[in-house]
Amino acid sequence: MWAKFCGFLLRAMGWTAATGPVAENKAIILGVPHTSFWDFVISYLFYTSLNAGKAKVLIKKELFWGPLGWLLRKLGGIPVDRSNSTALVKSVIDAFEKDDYFVLAIAPEGTRKAVRKWKTGYHLMAKAAGIPVYLGYFDWGTKRVGVGEKFELTDDAKADTARIQEIYESMNLVGKNPEGYTAR
Repeated sequence: MWAKFCGFLLRAMGWTAATGPVAENKAIILGVPHTSFWDFVISYLFYTSLNAGKAKVLIKKELFWGPLGWLLRKLGGIPVDRSNSTALVKSVIDAFEKDDYFVLAIAPEGTRKAVRKWKTGYHLMAKAAGIPVYLGYFDWGTKRVGVGEKFELTDDAKADTARIQEIYESMNLVGKNPEGYTAR
């Protein structure tokens, strides 16, 4: 019932689900371009409408206060202490190892502002946990959202991230706030 409602809301907002869910019970989905808090809303509605399980998402801990904190946790939000990235990566790797189902959405840009150098924590987590990475997207220009292709990681995080940025650049995606996104 909730999945159908989320699908209805997604369509009512003019969005089209371009793909189905990831095939695995454990994966990282990159979410690009990340220019607005609304990206979380669209992504949540999309993935929940697929009825494939709840995807988790990393959100800065400062937003987890009072009723908003409760709601964000209920929607799959995981509070992030951005001052301790090592502890964050370790806790996510541990969660992948202990949970039977753990799909995590990550914005490699690390912020809603335009950045050229993307973060590579997703790469470290995926390699350490032995899980796949998918190139998810939400295109505000076409209002299409999807999981995208599976990306085979090598041992070179910088080179992989550069290749991923090239793929996203070729997709000509538009962020909700276009000035907040640059693929490279």
